[in-house]
Parts: sequence; structure tokens; C-alpha cells
Amino acid sequence: MSDELGQQRPERQIRVLVDGHGGDDAPEMVLDALQQVLSPAFASQFLLPLTFGIVGQEDLLRPLLEKRGLTDRVTLVPAADIIGMCDAPALALRRKKNSSIHVGARMVRDGDWDALVSAGNTGALMAVSKFILKTLPGIDRPAIASMIPASNNGRTLMLDAGANSECTSDHLVQFAIMGSCYMQAAEGIEYPRVGLLNIGSEEIKGTDVIKLTSAKLTDSELNYIGNVEGTDLFGNDVDVVVCDGFVGNVALKTMEGTARFLAENMRSELTSGLVAKTGALMARSALKRFKDKVNPGKYNGAPLLGLNGIVVKSHGGADADSFTCAIGVACREVSENLTDRITESVQELMDA
Repeated sequence: MSDELGQQRPERQIRVLVDGHGGDDAPEMVLDALQQVLSPAFASQFLLPLTFGIVGQEDLLRPLLEKRGLTDRVTLVPAADIIGMCDAPALALRRKKNSSIHVGARMVRDGDWDALVSAGNTGALMAVSKFILKTLPGIDRPAIASMIPASNNGRTLMLDAGANSECTSDHLVQFAIMGSCYMQAAEGIEYPRVGLLNIGSEEIKGTDVIKLTSAKLTDSELNYIGNVEGTDLFGNDVDVVVCDGFVGNVALKTMEGTARFLAENMRSELTSGLVAKTGALMARSALKRFKDKVNPGKYNGAPLLGLNGIVVKSHGGADADSFTCAIGVACREVSENLTDRITESVQELMDA
């Protein structure tokens, strides 16, 4: 494509930078995921060309890239330091300014890369990203958004999943706006149904903050359906579930623990005897579909919504397949211009 002077315009790309030191099995797991996203099958999901980079300690990462033949396909961005999984966020923010997370966030801020994906320390990733990228106009606090499976092959977005343990009604309304925008962009739902997580569906239930939030959401332009309960999270009646980070994180960890409990006990029962093994063999296809549906790794990749830039948090214990899912989340956010869409929606609701 050329401009009026005949000069070539750079083609728009999706440029995703991954943290080479984030996660329990990094950097090998991260490099395994990079090999997956460089495949034609992954690229075929997107209309724009993909470019990938890895940020981290050059002396460690360069030999690994060379060993895998990725030197010419993955850009290495040097970073001298590493933020450990047990490092306090405040300490990491102040004293590790040359860490892979700091450098990656600055690269996104400066426009060198479109998104950062990390399986590293959640608190540090949020603190550093908020400090460097800042929040969008009209957004006070970023939120961690987590996708969970729903009935009939649906998906439900829950936020906040752990960034903000205490929230005001305005914060929760902002989460609702961001979650609605995300489901429009990521899932193609024109009018996402927004629910407020509560201890009951009745309007009289809940804390004063929840009641005030419900009133504000009722008066908003969002498709607000009222209070929802924990039993509704896997149902087909809501697309966006809003809650504070304390409740959301407890709910999310409970879901993950339940999924592991079911998988482990089902495996034990289906291998307990000859009859059980025969039944398991006959139902192998159905069991595989069930396992895939409840596998938390399939839904890995929690966007930090509300930042002036795209950052996606992967599970610290992610394997290559689930980290690939997190990279896919970042690619879709870039492709759909999610940051601009959230900014526009917040401004429209504030002007209404």
C-alpha cells in the first residue's frame, strides 16, 4: 500500500511480546508456545500478519532460540533482571526496573509492541503495568478478566478475578463496561448480558455497595439483567459477571479446584476395574470432550482490562498449550482494537 507520495506504508501487524521468565516452567514452556504460535494453523485465525518477540535475559534466551531455530523468527528484547513469583509487588516496582516485565510494559507504552503476555507474578505484573501504561480515561482501576466455560459451548467473562479486593460501586460499574466491550469484541456478542454477582437474585440482598451498583447499572445503557448467583456462572443466562477481586478470585480458584477434583476422581473410578475400563473405552470420545471442556488451560489468558495498552496474564503453572491460548487472547485484543473500543464506550456512557 502506498501513500500520495508513492512511499510504502508499513502494513499493520499484530505484534505480541512474551515474558521469557514468567511461569513455573519458563523459559522452555514459553519457547514451546512460541513454536506453536508460529505455525500456519495459529496464524490462520487472524487476518493480520503476526510478529512475536520474547523479553528477558539475553545470555539465557539467545542460546535457546538458536537451538530451536527461532533466532530469525522471534525478536529478542534484552532485559537484565527477573521478578520472582514471591517478590512483593511494591518491591518489584521500585527496585527491578530492568526486569522483563518492566521492559515489556515500556515497549507496549512506547508503541514498539502491541501487547505483553506474561505468566509471571500477578501482583507485580498489575502494579508495573498500571504504573507504566496508566489507566484509560474514565477508568480508576484495571481489572483481571477471566473467561470460564458455560453450558451449550458458551463462555462467560468474570471480572475482577483478583486485582482489587475492595471496590466502590463506580469501580464495579467500570468493570461492567469493560467486560461488555470485551465480549462484544472477543465473542461477537452484540448486547452482552451483564450480571452482578450476589448472594441472591433479589434486589434487597447484598451489601450497600452491591445495591448501589445494581441501581447504577439499571440506569446505564448496558444490557444489565440484575443480580446473579454462583450457580449461574456456568449457565447460559449471563455473558459478563461483575464482582470485586476478593470474591472473584475465590470463585475462580474454587472452579479450578473443582475441575481438578472431578477429573482426578473420574480417572480413578474409570480405571477401578475391568467393567469400568470397558465402559471408559466405549465412552472415550465423550470423555475426551468433557475433559477438554473443563480444562482450565483452554481458557487461559486473563486480560488486564482498563490499561492504556494490552497486557494478558497467563497462569503461572501454564504449559505450552495453555500459554498459547493466552497469546491468542492478546492477538484477538490487538486485532479488535479493544483498548480504543473500551475508551469510546466509557466516554459514551459518561456523556449519556
